[in-house]
Amino acid sequence: MFGFGLYDVFIIAAFLGIQYFFATRNNPYWGALIPASFTIWMTISLVNGKIESFWFYIIILIIGLLFLFEQWHQGRESLKKKHEKELEKMHAHDLK
Repeated sequence: MFGFGLYDVFIIAAFLGIQYFFATRNNPYWGALIPASFTIWMTISLVNGKIESFWFYIIILIIGLLFLFEQWHQGRESLKKKHEKELEKMHAHDLK
């Protein structure tokens, strides 16, 4: 896995999409599911010998978590903007 074939690209894109979806939920802790799962999966892969180099493990873990946390941040910002728009609509209706 992660030889960066076509299927790997779709898997990565799917996980980033799922991460964004979880990040846009009202409870911000949903956004921790995918990064925690990714960290556990990478650690198990290292312990089982599927990842041979500790440095490769560290680099991939950091890069993966950076992408996942960026998706979380974008999702939270999107939710915040959505809530602000709703408040503006509510204030506009109150003024009439």
